[in-house]
Amino acid sequence: GVCVAAASLSGSSSHSPGLCTIVHYLVHGQLGWLGLTIACAVPGYAAQLLSILWFRADGRPPSCWLLGLHLLQLGLWKRYWDVLRMAAKTGGGACAGEVLTQHGDVCVLRLLEALLQTLPHLLLQAYVVVAVEPAGFVPGVSAGLSLLSLAWALVSYSRFTCLLKPGHLCLPATAILCLLLWRMGMLGTRVLALVLFARLYSFWVFAVAGVHWLLMSFWLVAQQTDIVAQPCRWRLFNCLVGAVYIFCYVNVRPGPSRHRVAVFYAVSTQGVRYSTWM
Repeated sequence: GVCVAAASLSGSSSHSPGLCTIVHYLVHGQLGWLGLTIACAVPGYAAQLLSILWFRADGRPPSCWLLGLHLLQLGLWKRYWDVLRMAAKTGGGACAGEVLTQHGDVCVLRLLEALLQTLPHLLLQAYVVVAVEPAGFVPGVSAGLSLLSLAWALVSYSRFTCLLKPGHLCLPATAILCLLLWRMGMLGTRVLALVLFARLYSFWVFAVAGVHWLLMSFWLVAQQTDIVAQPCRWRLFNCLVGAVYIFCYVNVRPGPSRHRVAVFYAVSTQGVRYSTWM
């Protein structure tokens, strides 16, 4: 319950900074950055649409007010509230499996929203702070809160995958804090490296990121991930996860992942060294 509440707070930390930066750019007449900030919020509707489809698949046709919540990008908050209410009613009883299922749905949706919406917002605001407005308080705070929100979404997903393992142990608060700090450090350094590279070499950053994306996508194909059965969706899934691997590692296969993590960090480290050498 505590983790679900913290996750809902992280969701608020991903929306509030966006609104603050929109107001900031509007007040200062920076229409270009205003338009880009608004554009970063649009991909987040993919998670909202998927949430509506999952409500319908669960036999709960969305009502008008539920559609309105999703239109305002508050649909995941509704799911968090449902999980908290169900957990409070069951108290670890017979419906614990249903609580875990609902919690898993919202963790996956929150991770998708963070990767599609919070990550582009983080990159944009970090670039503004580094290259355009070094003393900008609002973009800096917005970037920091976005980093925290994205890291927590990854930690929540990792915690959920641990809960699915037989004989799992609940992670203590210190372990969750260490995971959060690790994710923030990993994401922060990757974002900073890309932003500095973009400042120095402009659009060449897309070439570097594109090479990394292709390598990671081919690597995923070589692993023969069977999460998605249909060939077309399987290719799309590998391409999307390959793009995510530009910034961080997400375990998408069951079983031990230490060898895959070692390969990922080896490639990432060499990529950072090459970028620094250039």
